[in-house]
Amino acid sequence: MPAPPWSSWEKWLQSPPGQYVLAWEQKCFNQIVADVFGFYAVQVGLPQMNTLTENRMPLQALLVDANDRQKEVKGFHWHQIEGNANELPFASETIDLLVLPHVLEFAADPHQVLREAERVLRPEGRLIISGFNPASLWGMRQYLSRLIGSPYLPRDGQFIGLLRIKDWLQLLNFSLDRGHFGCYKLPLNGESGMARMDFLEPAGNRWWPIFGAVFVVSAIKRQQGIRLIGQVQGLRIPAMTQLSPATESRQNAVNSQDPVN
Repeated sequence: MPAPPWSSWEKWLQSPPGQYVLAWEQKCFNQIVADVFGFYAVQVGLPQMNTLTENRMPLQALLVDANDRQKEVKGFHWHQIEGNANELPFASETIDLLVLPHVLEFAADPHQVLREAERVLRPEGRLIISGFNPASLWGMRQYLSRLIGSPYLPRDGQFIGLLRIKDWLQLLNFSLDRGHFGCYKLPLNGESGMARMDFLEPAGNRWWPIFGAVFVVSAIKRQQGIRLIGQVQGLRIPAMTQLSPATESRQNAVNSQDPVN
């Protein structure tokens, strides 16, 4: 059976559903990054979208692999760095904002990517992640279509649920800041068919918000506190000496001042 026209991730992004997802995520990223301050902001992968458009940090960079570096990167007019998400080419605790748009689901070891993110981010730095929601109509169609050999979403992605990502972030001492679900249209391929379902966006946000096809989540790296290691010896507080009542002490003081007959 021949592969569908957007069997790869890049080709899928050029399809009507791919453009629909990019447009929705762009709005979410614009809202989240606008109030993140610092000096260094980095986007990892997905050169088809500029997630840092509304961010005002003076130093911004796009991390791309060797293949993407040879392509025209839309909307990026700053520094491009060649590297890998599994081994980020940055010193520890130097980045203020790190964006991972659909990086985890196409990584061989997504937990390693998060460990690298935790390493390079400064304390109180911001991490923003986007991905497909398996618990959605799109996720259901993807699961069923794999059985018949015609997946709706890119076949080389392993989509990770938001609950699992939240667990990983908590283990790495991240605190979730905010999150959004979106893209409630039915999983169709045609542009005209998807255009007729615009009414599902407000309905989905109101009635079934957690079943959006895509999610964007923001987390903050917290400063790890000091932990005591080993058994703490108990301290024995010595008993206080018994004190005389205040009235008795005052009476004794008065008697001592009386003249001797």
